[in-house]
Amino acid sequence: MYVPRFNTMEADEARRLVTAVGSAQLITVAEDGYPAATLLPVLWDEDRLVFHMARANPHWRSIRPGSPALAVVSGAEAYVSPAWYPSKDEHGRVVPTWNYSAVHVTGRAEVHDDADWLRDAVTRLTDTHEQQRDAPWAVADAPDRYLDKQLRAIVGVELTIERVEGKAKLSQNKDDADFGGVIAGLRREGAGREELVADAMAALRPSVADGT
Repeated sequence: MYVPRFNTMEADEARRLVTAVGSAQLITVAEDGYPAATLLPVLWDEDRLVFHMARANPHWRSIRPGSPALAVVSGAEAYVSPAWYPSKDEHGRVVPTWNYSAVHVTGRAEVHDDADWLRDAVTRLTDTHEQQRDAPWAVADAPDRYLDKQLRAIVGVELTIERVEGKAKLSQNKDDADFGGVIAGLRREGAGREELVADAMAALRPSVADGT
């Protein structure tokens, strides 16, 4: 990933984004030499990422122990109009861009077909998403025979992390006036993803966001 210095995301920020998004594109090389990718729920556990996918998905069959793998996690993203920059009226030297946050995790993958491993992985992933609910559902709530059948329909994938690259491209190279103009423009768009990008920008420069 190309990451200019001012767009670098710290390690703890990268992990928070992966956890908040909760899914990743798992990319490996298929047997025909072309990339294979599947969007999967993801759990970051110490030095590994844990996934599971449908057994009917042929992707996992080409993953050998130690296969190189890349997990791509995409955060909020949005188009940035040059019309939002106050500097447009001063000199006109402005162009469109795209603001986004993303994390790339590179490592080695292997497939797990053990029922206990799968049950633990699914349980931990479920608990992660259910813990904030008023009445959280648990894997143990499902009948054992039904759960066993469901587990036989999936396989697990573990990616041992070797490198983490995080990028937050959020107009950090702009002065406060243009930076504030982008936040205001994104909020006027009124859509969910634009609001999320504006929130991420506001967290970087609170004084600009609140006009102080």
